[in-house]
Amino acid sequence: MRQNPQTAGRLRPVDLARRHGLSTQAVRNYEAAGILPAAGRTAHGYRTYAPLHAQALAAFLALVPGHGHGVATSIMRAVNRDDPEEAFRIVDESHAQLLEDRRTLQAVESALRALGPAATPAPGDASSPGGMFVGPLAGKLGIRPATLRKWERAGLVTPRRDPRTGYRVYEETDVRDAGLAHQLRRGGYRLEQIAPLIAQVRAAGGLEPLAAALRDWHARLAARGRAMLAGAAELDAYLRHAHDGH
Repeated sequence: MRQNPQTAGRLRPVDLARRHGLSTQAVRNYEAAGILPAAGRTAHGYRTYAPLHAQALAAFLALVPGHGHGVATSIMRAVNRDDPEEAFRIVDESHAQLLEDRRTLQAVESALRALGPAATPAPGDASSPGGMFVGPLAGKLGIRPATLRKWERAGLVTPRRDPRTGYRVYEETDVRDAGLAHQLRRGGYRLEQIAPLIAQVRAAGGLEPLAAALRDWHARLAARGRAMLAGAAELDAYLRHAHDGH
């Protein structure tokens, strides 16, 4: 059966949706969000899509596992408003974040290798070696003081109180534990997952749970990097398709 030249290449919302196990509403939402180019319309006002829209949807769905929904959306919006340089900048930033996360993981592993049966320094004032108040420590980690207090309630850090001022004082082991907590939080671990790991670190000898967590972190970073490659291939195909259509 010959195709009608007036409808050749036309795709309905349901055609795009079925290919990826989506609802037609999801396809319309993606168009409204700028993830897909604007749809064509029939004489009766029904949406019609083309192979270019199918390629855009495939590119977006491939970008999500490596970059996340928000970043993938920003990439597609930039491409669809004909601003590939902005799209490439966003992709570069996402890759830079992955590299930073790899460096964070390396820092955790380096901290683990340096761990030993560290003795807590003898109580002293906040100017003693390793002693820090909440503000400077929060600044060093790039977090809010309220976050450190939340970690204290969760048992991740156990600062002493300065007997003269009542201020929290973080000794060397507290600074170490706060650093590990911060790095593990960046790795996606919840406070209730981190608490037993920090407890093992303090015990100096029971590090297997933390080692297992780091192996899982390695695997997730590797999967993210691989997903970024798959997303890049689909994005390149979409860019080529869009360019050929101009």
